[in-house]
Amino acid sequence: MNYDNLDTLTERERGEKEREREMREGERERGEREREREEKGRERERRKGEREREEKGRERERRKERERERGEREKDRKKNRFRENERKRSERERVEIRKKNED
Repeated sequence: MNYDNLDTLTERERGEKEREREMREGERERGEREREREEKGRERERRKGEREREEKGRERERRKERERERGEREKDRKKNRFRENERKRSERERVEIRKKNED
């Protein structure tokens, strides 16, 4: 409706037209606020999803690091066991040689 002719309306009609216009504007503002609220909610959900993905990635990296460290410890244990077995074998051989030399 054209509001340029408000001066030709009676005071009561003018009040009604103003209230109608304010209601429409209020509805539009409520709609805008609702859209903003929905958009903020979507943005919040998006950031939450990003944080969860980042945390999963960090947990995956921590898991890989723990596995790598465990593998290194196992490798070190095997090397130490091998060295200990070699030391014992060498000692047995020396004892055998000593016994043979004593006989």
